[in-house]
Amino acid sequence: MDLKDKNIVVTGGGQGLGLAMALEFATAGANLSLIDINEKPLSEAVKQCEALGVRATSHICNVSREEDVVSIFDELEQAHGAIHGLVNNAGILRDGLLIKVKDGEIQKRMSLDEWQAVIDVNLTGVFLCGREAATRMISKNIPGCIINISSISKAGNAGQTNYSAAKAGVSAMATVWAKELARYGIRSAAIAPGFIATEMVAGMKPEALEKMSAGIPLKRLGEPSEVAHAARFIMENDYLSGRVIELDAALRL
Repeated sequence: MDLKDKNIVVTGGGQGLGLAMALEFATAGANLSLIDINEKPLSEAVKQCEALGVRATSHICNVSREEDVVSIFDELEQAHGAIHGLVNNAGILRDGLLIKVKDGEIQKRMSLDEWQAVIDVNLTGVFLCGREAATRMISKNIPGCIINISSISKAGNAGQTNYSAAKAGVSAMATVWAKELARYGIRSAAIAPGFIATEMVAGMKPEALEKMSAGIPLKRLGEPSEVAHAARFIMENDYLSGRVIELDAALRL
């Protein structure tokens, strides 16, 4: 897909990986619809995209709420006329052990709220946004591409029962959608990043960052721009569909 003048929707587009991908698409001439739950970073992200000479709009939305997602996709379709691509990037963390034990005594269990919060945003949100984007592409007979942002934690990472389950799910959905939607000219794929130097990671203690980097074969964290390059590659390559690209510097969990 030639990205020039296409409209790409990015959830969680206000900062981190979402912003990096939005800017990468903007450099290719794509217009952006940025969805986030936080208004301040979203407004700044729109300005950065517009500075690259493209149109960009901001949309406040809780992607885990069906009625909100349907309404927002109606809104952004009216603003841009069509949807050509979607990056399902919005996500949250609520890390914790399934059962925490100290001196033979159970101290804490992962609560249903901690489980459900992550599943609602990271899995159900991806389903809802993917469904809405595909519906509109099919209705207008527009070929398109959907990218789900997974994680190498999809293989199972201690302390992330909820997150790992959700990220395994979004990888599976990308593969399913690729098979179901190909007849309509819609491709679907996923990116499973390893440890990336986002704002959240950068806020960790230096010793923790050093320990994290030491376990990566390339001995460094990935850059958000490197994930953005992968997303652009998927969007532009019309023969890539149904695959999960593990972008982890050879780290395997």
